[in-house]
Amino acid sequence: MEIHDTYLTKEGHQKLMEELAFLKTTKRRELSKAIGDARAQGDISENAEYDVAKEAQGLNEKKIAELEDKLSRARILDDENIPKDEVLIGATVTIKDLSNEEESVYTLVSALEADYAQGKISVSSPVGQGLLGHKENETVEIKIPAGVLRYKILKITR
Repeated sequence: MEIHDTYLTKEGHQKLMEELAFLKTTKRRELSKAIGDARAQGDISENAEYDVAKEAQGLNEKKIAELEDKLSRARILDDENIPKDEVLIGATVTIKDLSNEEESVYTLVSALEADYAQGKISVSSPVGQGLLGHKENETVEIKIPAGVLRYKILKITR
């Protein structure tokens, strides 16, 4: 398995740090208490609650390890050194769908930060990859499984 740097916005990095802190403190305490409560019920060899609590603890520890790994490889995007006239990770792009004239605004982020409901799309998604490297007023064609999307890039901001 190749190890890659993970590019994050400052907000995305902060969000992951907060999630890690929650898992290491609050969640660990809750799971430890659940294990203690289940253990207090008697024989743990036939105690389903104990087994569930131990499994949840294992999953929590796995998530902590994954977040620590991702954060150890995180590179926080510094907008100062990134061209502002080109679609790159961290850019907010206003595009017009040439098939229906609808405008959309997306921020290109890493897969870790992607959240379509908030307008954050991954640079590794087909649309994200198709927009990368282009400039304002360019028309881009993006091949997706359902066909070809045609967009005009109206505005790029950071």
